[in-house]
Amino acid sequence: MGPHPAVADVRRAVRQSLGDLPPGALVLVACSGGADSLALAAALGFAAPRMGLRAGLLTVDHRLQDGSAARAADLVRLSPTLGLDPAEALEITVGRAGGPEAAARDARYAALSAAAQRLGAATVLLGHTMNDQAETVLLRLARGSGSRSLAGMPEISGIYRRPLLQLSRKRTREACAALGLRPWDDPHNTDPAYTRVRVRHDVLPVLETALGPGVAEALARTARLCRDDADALDTWADSVYTASCGPDGGLAVAALEGVPAAVRRRVIRRAAVSAGASASALAAVHIDEVERLVTEWRGQKAVHLPGGVGAVRRYGTLIFAVDNLS
Repeated sequence: MGPHPAVADVRRAVRQSLGDLPPGALVLVACSGGADSLALAAALGFAAPRMGLRAGLLTVDHRLQDGSAARAADLVRLSPTLGLDPAEALEITVGRAGGPEAAARDARYAALSAAAQRLGAATVLLGHTMNDQAETVLLRLARGSGSRSLAGMPEISGIYRRPLLQLSRKRTREACAALGLRPWDDPHNTDPAYTRVRVRHDVLPVLETALGPGVAEALARTARLCRDDADALDTWADSVYTASCGPDGGLAVAALEGVPAAVRRRVIRRAAVSAGASASALAAVHIDEVERLVTEWRGQKAVHLPGGVGAVRRYGTLIFAVDNLS
């Protein structure tokens, strides 16, 4: 008799995600003890040795709740029964920059990356599901983001991989139940003080009621389509950037005039960041102002960008430099 269908689904997702790794590579799973990452951890422990891979576990103790150290220790003790070794609990200190959600995320990723490098891991698996993807798309849609942002979370980003983006949160709970695993429900996941929690418990249910079932699946599918489009536009923009960029980092206006706006704005953004503009603070309004130096040229003065960089048009070239331009 084969495994429960939900268990088989999670194992299949892990195998597909790791199929390109060489034999003997170490794969780590970031596990909070919740249903998503716990099901992922169990699937990795099953699949890795059958693929000739080594598998381990990392759990992060944010030290924001009573009992967090004990929960982390429980996961480390559970790891050998799942076939995961090494297993480590990482203690972190969460700052305040950018708000509690962003601060916790930044500290968590920094700890995971450092541990992966120290242990020589080829990749770290994250337990984000289709539901997490849908929430991400809605959050970014509300901010008026472009196609790259609406593409959501990528399946592979640096050392991180997300095998479960095609599976629902319900499916991971079913897998845990079938394996006799008891996931931990983080109270932060029901705290309405967090924007993502409000999207999860308020916004998505309203959409399901108004539009019918399948909203999460549709949003996740939209993310995949946006990612394909964004990848194609980025490739095109890379070619234009290479062709139009001079030795001083300036862009030839003539090369930018003949391409679609979606490509032109990508080229402008890349040039601005290369010159030192803040990538996180550089917004669509800044890119629009620089683009007008190409499409609506009337002798305007320099455009000031975040990070102390300015853009100005001179003799048919867009120049990006330290912001003392005029």
